[in-house]
Amino acid sequence: MHQNPPSIWPDFLAGQLEKPVRVLLVDDDAHMRRVIAQELMSDQRTLLVAQATSVREGRKAIKQHEFDVMLVDLNLGDGEGFMLIDYMKSVRPTAEAIVISIMQNDEQVLHAFELGATGYLVKNSWFGSYPQAVLQVANGGASITPNLARRLLQRFDPSGAAAPHAQRRVEQETERLSQREKEVLRMVASGYTSAEIGNRLFISSLTVNTHIKNIYRKLQVRTRAQAVRFASLRGLF
Repeated sequence: MHQNPPSIWPDFLAGQLEKPVRVLLVDDDAHMRRVIAQELMSDQRTLLVAQATSVREGRKAIKQHEFDVMLVDLNLGDGEGFMLIDYMKSVRPTAEAIVISIMQNDEQVLHAFELGATGYLVKNSWFGSYPQAVLQVANGGASITPNLARRLLQRFDPSGAAAPHAQRRVEQETERLSQREKEVLRMVASGYTSAEIGNRLFISSLTVNTHIKNIYRKLQVRTRAQAVRFASLRGLF
């Protein structure tokens, strides 16, 4: 049975009854596909348009189907999900990618972000729900399993503090950002959409997007995922 969208779901966000967020699911685990598919189909804000079980099938589905978000496992029978993220960005550059994987090696996570993924969900861990993750990235946010995000914050020091020799470099990089830009970056890294950031900071979403463009320019990044990586590694959120 379909669940009705929450009554507080704003009409300016992606994921409306008349236009749900379209999802492509790629995973070679039949059980996980059923679980994820059931969650997506139970929420009227998301529409599962296709499923694939391999890199080959995934490439075909990417070409054949119109979709907004791809949920992709990294460990596929005939290759890695990284290949599909890279291919998707070349064929459908406006589509978003969320990794769903049991693997949570830091280098793999960061590589997914470098390829353009805007989410990373560790299977069998707490992160909310798959529809929630899809809606977050479809509305300009990011979705990362909380304990994974926390670990990324502690990447350079077990205590979570920046190492002394790196602290000066971090300060130099962040000094280029205004206080408002730092606030916006922290919210972007926490998964808020431009509209949500605007509401919290009492500014328009257009102003938020201007701040985000300035952040991209100053940090020499091109995507929200890269901005999230910057914030994660430097403890900005």
